[in-house]
Amino acid sequence: MRRLSYIVICMLFCLSNQVTAQNPLPYISDGLLDTTQASTLGLREATVHTVTIFSPKENDYHYANGAVITAFKGKLYCMWQRSVTDEDAPETSVVYSMSEDNGKTWSSPRMIAEANDSTYCTSGGWISTNDTLIAFINIWPKALEPKGGYVCYKETTDGEQWTTLRHVTMADGSNMNGIIEQDPTLLTSGRLIGAVHFQPGLHLQPVYSDDPTGRSGWHKGHFDSQDMGHQSRELEPSQYVCRDGALVMVFRDQKGTYCKLASMSYDEGENWTPAIKTNIPDARVKQSAGNLPDGTAFLVGCPSGNKHRYPLALLLSEDGRCFDRGYLLREGGTKLPPQQWSGRYKTLGYSYPKSLVFDGRLYVAYSTNKETVELTIIDLSTLR
Repeated sequence: MRRLSYIVICMLFCLSNQVTAQNPLPYISDGLLDTTQASTLGLREATVHTVTIFSPKENDYHYANGAVITAFKGKLYCMWQRSVTDEDAPETSVVYSMSEDNGKTWSSPRMIAEANDSTYCTSGGWISTNDTLIAFINIWPKALEPKGGYVCYKETTDGEQWTTLRHVTMADGSNMNGIIEQDPTLLTSGRLIGAVHFQPGLHLQPVYSDDPTGRSGWHKGHFDSQDMGHQSRELEPSQYVCRDGALVMVFRDQKGTYCKLASMSYDEGENWTPAIKTNIPDARVKQSAGNLPDGTAFLVGCPSGNKHRYPLALLLSEDGRCFDRGYLLREGGTKLPPQQWSGRYKTLGYSYPKSLVFDGRLYVAYSTNKETVELTIIDLSTLR
């Protein structure tokens, strides 16, 4: 019966790509964004505090991206990938910093996973339990064609001493041969929901595991991705839970529509509807989604509707379908800091945000101009 219901839902979704109030896919309300105001999109400015986690000096690593933040034993942790000049350079490694004062000040970067002669590393995100912090590391073999990788993890009980790299495994015991997305969602049932870009190449598949640490037990959810050769059209998703319990996964659209794609699951990630274009603008960039403590769904990203990765904005939805409130987090235009150093794929703007809801605040970590790691902090009580 569950499978039959899933097929019927998929058929209904495929009847139209238009997003309306009757469509269960997420959408933005009319007039929420004013695209004639490129630097702000007409959004009211949120009350925020922005701090710098890392800013490169002259003789430093000038490329930084993939910032991901978490909390563990009263401290905040942020990981990111760095290289000397270029994105995906052979020396790309993963470092992290810590904060003991709710993100106001940060330690110098510390190495967590280093490149070697045959592989380089990128940030895979965190899972924090009461007694263990798990760091996921994406490993990219330099000689692998088409480009792809696999997932390993390290763990610590004190934030200082780390285990050696170990493979993340699927439910059948095999290694997870794909690139994991950085912000898995823990459901109230204890199930983890996420996504992996599997080999060969980077073909996205939603995944779920009933191991709350994420080290093992991963299953592929049923999802028909749209093939674009060595990768799928759907990339770099994030997810949230609707008020009625349905899951929504929102994707970067590699086909270049500059709108988010979205898929739904009604059985805790085992089956997903085909991804359909929404009317939510996007800069074709990695995004962040989740839920506030009261259940409100949020989207953090750059809803410019073009290649400009600014402004950085927060969109909110009471039910997870209609996003009808929005806030400006970081402005574009003259408020965007100038890029200090050039490099391959060093896009201007606020790249690859990832978020953490913790202790009455929303923390948004991202890279500015792919060289400075920054953190914007929003007190949830100010979001009226």
